[in-house]
Amino acid sequence: MPLFRSKAEDKVREAGYDPARLPPGQYLTEKWPVLHAGDVPEIDAATWTLRVSGEVAHEITLSLDELKALPATEVTTDIHCVTRWSRFDARFKGVHWRELAKLCEPKPSARFVIAHAEQGFTANAPLAAIEDEDALVVYEADGEPLAPEHGWPARLFVPSKYFWKSAKWLNELELAATDRPGYWERYGYNNDADFWKEERYSF
Repeated sequence: MPLFRSKAEDKVREAGYDPARLPPGQYLTEKWPVLHAGDVPEIDAATWTLRVSGEVAHEITLSLDELKALPATEVTTDIHCVTRWSRFDARFKGVHWRELAKLCEPKPSARFVIAHAEQGFTANAPLAAIEDEDALVVYEADGEPLAPEHGWPARLFVPSKYFWKSAKWLNELELAATDRPGYWERYGYNNDADFWKEERYSF
């Protein structure tokens, strides 16, 4: 076993967790490191909206209050960043995709989602990734509203992928028939981002 893996697993055991929860190449942290491209944007919650567009029968646009009025889901799950940190039992509250799907009615051609965020950031994933039971459009973390540096007023949460797929400062979910690389993918990050397969980069 590589020395890094051995030490990382020892830390997980010392914290009282099963080391099988730690994907390869990761280490456990109790903190929530802040990483993003660009600066933290200033967003007016009164004018912020979430649009759902693309391969849908009905395009929808929701205000923050309208998003929060939809049935809420709370999840506790692990998150894994491509920069090698993992955080266990992170708590999130938000709206599951199925609630948005009821409103927009995805077309049969919808197979992928492109998350659009502030400052032109995008992240792509198969539609199945946001249909996952633990995937959400999040507006609370650890019992508090999202902090600005973590994506307030709302972010996408895709726990089956490395965390860069969970776009901060979300403002649109575009359904698409074909995949389209997002911001980090265009810079060489792996398109699939499966942390169990350690799919960090495409080269």
